[in-house]
Amino acid sequence: MNLKLRNPLAFFDLETTGTNITTDRIVEIAVVKVMPNGEQLTKETRINPTIPIPYEVSLIHGIYDEDVQDKPTFKQVAKELANFLEGADLAGFNILKFDLPMLAEEFLRAGVEFDPSTRKVVDAQRIFHLMEPRTLSAAYKFYCHKELVNAHSALADTIATFEVLDAQVEYYKEVAVNGKDGVPFYPVQNDIQALHNLTASNMVDFAGRIVLDNKGVPVFNFGKHKGVPVLEVFKKEPTYYDWMMNGDFPLNTKQKLTQIRLSQFNQK
Repeated sequence: MNLKLRNPLAFFDLETTGTNITTDRIVEIAVVKVMPNGEQLTKETRINPTIPIPYEVSLIHGIYDEDVQDKPTFKQVAKELANFLEGADLAGFNILKFDLPMLAEEFLRAGVEFDPSTRKVVDAQRIFHLMEPRTLSAAYKFYCHKELVNAHSALADTIATFEVLDAQVEYYKEVAVNGKDGVPFYPVQNDIQALHNLTASNMVDFAGRIVLDNKGVPVFNFGKHKGVPVLEVFKKEPTYYDWMMNGDFPLNTKQKLTQIRLSQFNQK
């Protein structure tokens, strides 16, 4: 194993009923927890989403309503899953845009504590797109020289992502890119903190509605206020907070929004 780990690193992948974080649900989760000594602990669980799985989605991941009708709900497995992830940093392929916000949303609905903001997060897709813009199957073939069998199987994709990230830190250890100032630097370092900074350093909420600007200030990342500091919007348009809290936004986004708003009052 090439990865140098101080903490366990939990690679995970989800299969879901769709791509809407607020209305869709998880139907399968696979986690491969890689320990600092290289040991791999695997957990794979199918979940009853409590809502129908659209047929066109089942055609993609191969999981149908009858496959999960007798499986536990997420709420029933949430505590066990949180315990399995306890103390581990998080990694995956494209987890920042979808898997992580979806997982956080499910934990919030279940009322189980799960705070990824206290952990390092590494998205192997961001490294891949920075260095070799392609798909997971192509990444697996490029870095690991193997064909990805059973793509869209949560466990197969999770194991492939671990192997891809493990290969990336070795492949790019001496590869420099030009920074914004034109000075070359080595972005892919064999250090989880450095990889977190590379792939997830500006993350505020998991859905990406709020991000940090280059000064570390939370700004909106969508709509008419895109790029404007959140607190500045609240001062000029106080009703914007209420609009978002009553709107179809993920619970995690609303949670972070409230934290930022409360910080406004604490500064007074």
